Formats: sequence, C-alpha cells, structure tokens
Amino acid sequence: MLETASVECPYCGEPFETSVDCSAGAQQYIEDCPVCCQPIEMTTDVDLDSRLVAVTVSRNDD
Repeated sequence: MLETASVECPYCGEPFETSVDCSAGAQQYIEDCPVCCQPIEMTTDVDLDSRLVAVTVSRNDD
C-alpha cells in the first residue's frame, strides 16, 4: 500500500512529496532531495493496519 507524504528537506528547506510503501512496515532509508540532491535519511512509522503514521527526515551527515 503506497501513501504519499509531504516532507521538508533538512538541507535546503524545500518541501516535496514522497511515496512510502506502508506494506513493508516501519523503515529507514536514504532518499535524495529532488531539489538539492542531498541524501536525506527517511524514517517511517506505520500502524498495525499498515497506515502511515509519520515520516521523520534528518540530514545524513549528522
């Protein structure tokens, strides 16, 4: 089940939308910002019904 989440790049501050595969459960992965191309660490949280609860973004260089 794919869901769309709006996030803000922790490098350039630009908002963008990303797709999250909730059927895989909670995840942590790297996705490049579509604006500045910096690597963003994405952490997703899903509930027991495989619905997206939250997406947390952080800089990959922290």
